[in-house]
Amino acid sequence: MDAHYLDKANPDVYAALRATADTIAVAAREAGLPKLLTELVSVRVSQINGCAYCLHLHTKKLMAAGESVQRLGVLTAWRETELFDETERAALEMAEAITTLPAPEERIAIEYRVREVLSDAEFAAISWVAISMNAMNRLSITSRHPVRPPRA
Repeated sequence: MDAHYLDKANPDVYAALRATADTIAVAAREAGLPKLLTELVSVRVSQINGCAYCLHLHTKKLMAAGESVQRLGVLTAWRETELFDETERAALEMAEAITTLPAPEERIAIEYRVREVLSDAEFAAISWVAISMNAMNRLSITSRHPVRPPRA
């Protein structure tokens, strides 16, 4: 066992974190959020945090959910395109604010804008997805989870 893998050092703690993420995924589905949207948020959060392992994992999930190469390619510049709908834009803006934690007045302004688009249940679910993804990013970055080359 590699000592820096926190999930291996404390499997019970990791299991609780994983269970929390699974509960959040259920809440997102119950809020009516499509898998494509929650994976889009997960990839964007992982881009901001620079988590190679989570980017690898969630990019595959995003593509399996039907995402296009074009939109994935411009995700870091989503504000500069018209490829994302109003709900996706609101979710991405909220996820970025949760991840980067801008000044309080900016966070509040973002929340007001986003709440004009998202229902309370959608707002809560997107927030929890971003919070959970940030935790998973930090786990994988701290543990130095590797991205292995594909097998030949």
